[in-house]
Amino acid sequence: MVMPMPITTVLPALLMVGGGGLLGILLAKLVQRAYRRLTRHNSVDSEALVAAVLVDTIPPVAWVLSASLAWQILPTNASSDRVVFGLAKLILVVLIVRLVNRIGLRLLQRWAQHAGDADVANLIRSLAPMLKALVWCVGAVFYLQNIGVQMAAIWALLSAGGIGAGLALKEPVSQFFEYITILLDKPFQPGQLIQVGQVWGTVEKVGVRSTRLRSVNGEAVVMSNSSLTGAVVANFGEMQRRRLIVRLGVCYDTPVEQLESIPALLETIVKAGADASFDRCHFVSFNDSSLDFELVYYVPTNDFNRAMDVQQRINLEIVRRFNQEGIAFAFPTRTLQMVGEKPN
Repeated sequence: MVMPMPITTVLPALLMVGGGGLLGILLAKLVQRAYRRLTRHNSVDSEALVAAVLVDTIPPVAWVLSASLAWQILPTNASSDRVVFGLAKLILVVLIVRLVNRIGLRLLQRWAQHAGDADVANLIRSLAPMLKALVWCVGAVFYLQNIGVQMAAIWALLSAGGIGAGLALKEPVSQFFEYITILLDKPFQPGQLIQVGQVWGTVEKVGVRSTRLRSVNGEAVVMSNSSLTGAVVANFGEMQRRRLIVRLGVCYDTPVEQLESIPALLETIVKAGADASFDRCHFVSFNDSSLDFELVYYVPTNDFNRAMDVQQRINLEIVRRFNQEGIAFAFPTRTLQMVGEKPN
């Protein structure tokens, strides 16, 4: 028959449990008051967030700690002590892990809200399950070590499993980090026209493993993210203006006076419209069958079709004005070259 404990032994334990619990509640109230004052006079969200989570965590931690201290006062045997203290440590680990997870996840959500990019925000939110699993694993290992479990065999098993998983997931992990590189570095974005090697296309979607392009011919082109990050990518969507270079040749029997007037004539043609800005025009070379002039002008747009409309207007006006002035083109003429200029 188990003899009941005397009141002189039980009373101090009960007082310690009650006092510790009340102390935890009082501390939570103080933190809550400081939290309210912080949100009233300051806009620092991260500190207020931590305070709000602490208010929910401090009371149960205080109850568990005070109960553990009170148990030490009671005359108990070693086996019951191991069970009670093991249970108390488990509860504390769970509470601390939940505290860390709540703070980490809320900060992660706040980071996603301020990311300013939908893809980056989705990527940040997708890290939440990984963060939670990592914190729970660390908490479990800490608990097992604290209760005296021999971790040598577990560490060996985890090491072997980690090596195997690393070899098996080498390619997916590499592709995932290439995806992160594209999202954070932003060499291109959906809707922009890019050139990768001989491929021209508009970016439709950036995925975890690959990026989908729509070529200028209309077919879908799927390229791995690793090939994009390792290649030279020309992004025409970032162009603030297009630089057009036109070489045209006139006959050798063209009078010198007309040759001298051609640069000014071409400048007038370009400046006649508000859709282009003149850069330069010079008599540049003597070819076998022509005297060549080079005209350079800019079109303030990154729209290829719009640039072609401006080019067509200027070319037609050149033909019209040369016919009026009696200036004959030499054949064959050089073709037009168009390159993109990077924004300042």
